[in-house]
Amino acid sequence: MTVLDDFLIRAALAGIGLVLAAAPLGCFVVWRRMAYFGDATAHAAILGVALALAFETSVFGGVLVVSLLMAFTVSTLSNRGYAMDTLLGVLAHSALAFGLVAVSFLSGVRVDLMGYLFGDILAVGRGDLAVIWGGAVLVLGLLWWRWSALLTATINPDLAHAAGIDPRREQLVLTLALALVVAVAIKVVGVLLIAAMLIVPAATARPFASTPERMALAAALIGILSVIGGLQASLAWDTPTGPSIVCLAAILFVISSALQGLASRRGG
Repeated sequence: MTVLDDFLIRAALAGIGLVLAAAPLGCFVVWRRMAYFGDATAHAAILGVALALAFETSVFGGVLVVSLLMAFTVSTLSNRGYAMDTLLGVLAHSALAFGLVAVSFLSGVRVDLMGYLFGDILAVGRGDLAVIWGGAVLVLGLLWWRWSALLTATINPDLAHAAGIDPRREQLVLTLALALVVAVAIKVVGVLLIAAMLIVPAATARPFASTPERMALAAALIGILSVIGGLQASLAWDTPTGPSIVCLAAILFVISSALQGLASRRGG
């Protein structure tokens, strides 16, 4: 018997692997105000699940392909004059609806729809762990490689152009990283809650971080705390694990906001 034979250890490792990738990426989502972009990509994952099951291929691969297609579609159409909030609203909910309808047409296939929507972190196996940590390493490597260019393009696109950086290329890097995170997150928190794991830890860390790097690190620590605390709360009160993790992250955000308000009043 090894340490990985314990389902709680596997669940904790899966959650930590996810938040290590989601935290720095979530910072860019917050800085660029791309929250709905992440939501649209995540909602498209259900369509990827349905297609993967229909063609008897890897669910991870199906989700990754459809998430990438959704992200590229949003990027392309947004450059053609469509209002971003309208575009994301149409694509996000349409993709989710088509995915749910496609799942209903699958005959002879047992589909745990709740598991895909809200995750099933306690059922993570060794193969899932390999996929999650492999995806996390790829995302972290991508962000490490492009960190300076991504920051410059986020802060000031004109400055990025002057420095020889193409903002559209950096947007493409974020798009690829976002699709990877969505694909690895489906087992942990599900497609409906992955946007929360991208945004909430980063938003919680923002008031107390003096540099982008510190914000990313603080967001990762908050995400890890949310995962471990959410697992404990789920076991103690017999609640769904994925939503419990997000609930704790939301509570930490409320505490962070309250502390920021107190600090502002004292400073004023």
